[in-house]
Amino acid sequence: MIKKIKIFKSENIKSRQTQKVLEEKIRQKGFLLRENNYDLAISIGGDGTFLKMIKETDFNSNIAYLGINTGTLGFAPEIYPQEIDNFLDKLAHQDYKFAQVGIEEIIIYYQEKKETFYSLNEIVIREADLNTLHTNVLVNDKILENFSGDGLLISTSFGSTAYNLSFGGAIVYSELNTLQITPIAPLNNKVYHTLNNSVIIPEKNKITIIPKNNDLLLTIDGHNYFYEKVEQINIKISKKKINCLRMQNFDYTQKINEKFLK
Repeated sequence: MIKKIKIFKSENIKSRQTQKVLEEKIRQKGFLLRENNYDLAISIGGDGTFLKMIKETDFNSNIAYLGINTGTLGFAPEIYPQEIDNFLDKLAHQDYKFAQVGIEEIIIYYQEKKETFYSLNEIVIREADLNTLHTNVLVNDKILENFSGDGLLISTSFGSTAYNLSFGGAIVYSELNTLQITPIAPLNNKVYHTLNNSVIIPEKNKITIIPKNNDLLLTIDGHNYFYEKVEQINIKISKKKINCLRMQNFDYTQKINEKFLK
């Protein structure tokens, strides 16, 4: 049962106003506002605020996440400010469901060291000086392609509607928990033969990137990291998932139509 709530917000005026309204109504409904030991984390803002909340809470599998959209497109947030009363009523009556969302586990091997990241949306792999990226791409240790182009984007199902979509990637229903390899400006000529389309990888498979350019610029959920002498990058869906709180009438098909076609 959800009783204790923590709020994360962006700094725009609408988010601050919504926070005041939400805090007042949370108290009226008998819920508790907490900074620690909470059951539900609520972001007020857009997709960026939702991502920031997930990262700040370290992709916590023991709490639930929900977003209130005060941004623009806002694909990740579940509800709008005008729906707060209805949402809290449903929360009080436990009239909701949980959706388990897969996250990427990214392990970077470089200079005889390794570093692990988690990502809700995607990792983008580019050559450090933004020259042509040349890399081998393997799935379960079998070669998929020798990629040449501006870069590679590897997204989760949840992240398929984010940056991935800008490069012509497919929209994937978030409960499928797949990985998607989307090329960025791939080269195809007499010398280079590269896939032009996205490839969707089932959940229990591992993607391995073995770069021929060993100095890389990696962008993980919008944050840039430079690495020298990268030997390989392993990417898979993590065993741990995050729990997104959904209303009972949530429908992904309807959300795609609402966000992209209306």
